[in-house]
Amino acid sequence: MKRDSSAQHLAGRSVNELALRFRSAAAGDEAQARLVGILSLPEAPGPRGVVIVTGGPQYRVGSHRQFVLLARALAARGTPVLRFDLRGMGDSEGRARDYRAAGPDIAGALAQFFAAVPALREVVLWGLCDGATAAACHATSDARVSALVLLNPWVRSSAGLARATLRHYYLPRLLQGDFWRKLSKGGVRLGASLASLRQVAAATQEVAQEDDAPAPALLRALGQFQGKVLLVLSGGDLGAREWQALLDGDAAWRGVAARAQWTRAQVDGANHTFASAAWRGEVEQLCARWLQSW
Repeated sequence: MKRDSSAQHLAGRSVNELALRFRSAAAGDEAQARLVGILSLPEAPGPRGVVIVTGGPQYRVGSHRQFVLLARALAARGTPVLRFDLRGMGDSEGRARDYRAAGPDIAGALAQFFAAVPALREVVLWGLCDGATAAACHATSDARVSALVLLNPWVRSSAGLARATLRHYYLPRLLQGDFWRKLSKGGVRLGASLASLRQVAAATQEVAQEDDAPAPALLRALGQFQGKVLLVLSGGDLGAREWQALLDGDAAWRGVAARAQWTRAQVDGANHTFASAAWRGEVEQLCARWLQSW
């Protein structure tokens, strides 16, 4: 454990940032891979902590520094937060892999988190996109994980993407007067547009292979997980629309999401990574209030 030379002072409270190096819980050759994380630590840590699980081609800073800012904001309110690089990303060793193999790295991060913060009794896993899906799939394997924060969970399949595109792009487009004005003036390549529409419509009938699609694994995990869940969706994100399409088309998904321990929120207008300061601030406030509500 290495203490950062500078302390952050937020909301009137001191937040120390510590650099951590620890091993993944992976087996075989990857067992020697060392991971790097940053622990944002309040002066008096509470018993509940947050582990930020990165996703996609990301490292512990996050898009637009979202993970840094979120960790410091929560730590300023007394919640210790660990954000770390998965194997093969950022400063961590090993070979890069997708969200389906993130479990051993999350397990290694949890072990280090509890060792570094003796006051810790439970952990909330926080993830964006496939980081959210990885967090949910891991949560059922560790009783210390009491809750999940899922932002725009990754549920993509070719059929799901096509349905969301058809419903939230093509159909609204047909209702726009601007579209018909452009069409009447020859500003729309009608042949190409119709071909694209036919292709998307055909894709809605495809059946995704379970090995390649994250939704079935995520549904199983969320069905088994009995802790609290905060679901945050972006108002302007196609991935969030894919999630909504699952709810609209599948009773099993609706049943899981309707549980009393689930809380759902939407950040209106936000894109997939909450690119503006206002959107990121809203996410911080949502998370902080929710963590303090139970």
